[in-house]
Amino acid sequence: MLVDDEEGFTNLLRMNLEKTGLFEVGVENEADSAVDAIRAFKPDVLLLDVVMPGVDGGDIVAQLRTDPELKNLPIIMLTALISREELSPDAVAESENLIMLSKPVNMEMLLKVIEASLGKKA
Repeated sequence: MLVDDEEGFTNLLRMNLEKTGLFEVGVENEADSAVDAIRAFKPDVLLLDVVMPGVDGGDIVAQLRTDPELKNLPIIMLTALISREELSPDAVAESENLIMLSKPVNMEMLLKVIEASLGKKA
């Protein structure tokens, strides 16, 4: 599932992910509705924008971590606030079930991170 307030970005990313034939991607562009949409979609992994109007990505993560069904959901945070170079040499910062990638998103890197996240969940 992809949660980001930029509709153009979500449409493009969903199209690219679905084009691989590996994913069914749900999209939510309203941060205030994100947690309910995530509960309804029941994703295997969440791609989540950090900065959104109203509720930001950190607030959504906090809500998900208190939900017994979603507390272990792998989350990939997407941010334009930090460059790839600032994150790490591999453009990925990682902690427990939470990974951060910089925007613009490199599809090859994103696919590797999704695959790794799904592997941890299995």
